[in-house]
Amino acid sequence: MLEALNELETGGLAELESASDDAALEQWRIKYLGAKGKLRGIMPLMKDVPGEQKPLVGKRLNEVKSALEKAFESRKSQGATTSDQPFIDVTEPGIPQGEGRRHVISRTIDEITEVFARMGFAVAEGPEVEDEWHNFNALNIPADHPAREPIDNFYLAPPAPGKEDSETQDPQATGANRPGRGGDGLRMLRSQTSTVQIRTMEKTSPPLKVISIGRVYRPDTHDATHYSMFNQVEGLYIDHDVSMVDLKTTLFQFARAYFGPEAEIRMRPSYFPFTEPSAEVDITMKIKGKYQWVEMGGCGMVDPNVFEAVGYDPEEWTGFAFGLGIERIAMRKYGIADIRWLFENDARFLRQF
Repeated sequence: MLEALNELETGGLAELESASDDAALEQWRIKYLGAKGKLRGIMPLMKDVPGEQKPLVGKRLNEVKSALEKAFESRKSQGATTSDQPFIDVTEPGIPQGEGRRHVISRTIDEITEVFARMGFAVAEGPEVEDEWHNFNALNIPADHPAREPIDNFYLAPPAPGKEDSETQDPQATGANRPGRGGDGLRMLRSQTSTVQIRTMEKTSPPLKVISIGRVYRPDTHDATHYSMFNQVEGLYIDHDVSMVDLKTTLFQFARAYFGPEAEIRMRPSYFPFTEPSAEVDITMKIKGKYQWVEMGGCGMVDPNVFEAVGYDPEEWTGFAFGLGIERIAMRKYGIADIRWLFENDARFLRQF
């Protein structure tokens, strides 16, 4: 009897270990622990055991029963494995997973926003699909200006008859279709975030101090320094007696706060239709161990014609505006040589920042 119990335990545990799925586990339970299983089938043999050995054999029978039941419950709680999915040993060290992080462009936008927020600039937003009024007319860009050419802009096909958007349907809506604003309903992907400044001025009375950050689109050929989609940050400050001194001070404070206490700026005379006077902004930064001047964007005093387009009195209010390229800032700060790398989403490149 003792030998039979030992064989029952050894054979049962071996078969349990080889059970490959839930169905096999159930078959094992029926075979060994079921009402007609081997454990129940060996119990009647107890009547043939001599009286003086019955306590020893009975104890061994209970041990075998307990061992088989515990082994079955343990295996069932772990779940069966299949032939093509080996059993997982949870005591083995795990495979480390890489942690996600903010994209370098998103991080740069957050950093720039924080710097200007400390100088009192609020954040304004606007649509990426624009009309000619906000993208050109209100910014003092004449109808025959080269910047309006289709080769330099992404114009959208007009909506099908009966499918005009709500702005086209509402003659009081802000946009190209407002009376007197000369629009023919043409839509385009905005080529500059200055459109947000126009929209903000249309619905806000001065004084005003905002930055607008977002994507802009121009059909440029992709190379190391050009891309057809990129990000800009534009600032606008309007109040009484604002001057070029305020503009240069703002840009100087930004350069020092963002690029470090060694940063300097210079402003070179330039031309933009929506500012007068206008200037290009250069910032010094260390490149390959030495400081160099790097062009970052444009700036100037808001042209009186822009004020008139949005209903501001140019005799009462003055202001400045500036625009900086986000990718250009990120590339210079982090030593990135090719703008295309920022949009290829290669994890080997992005995890460096």
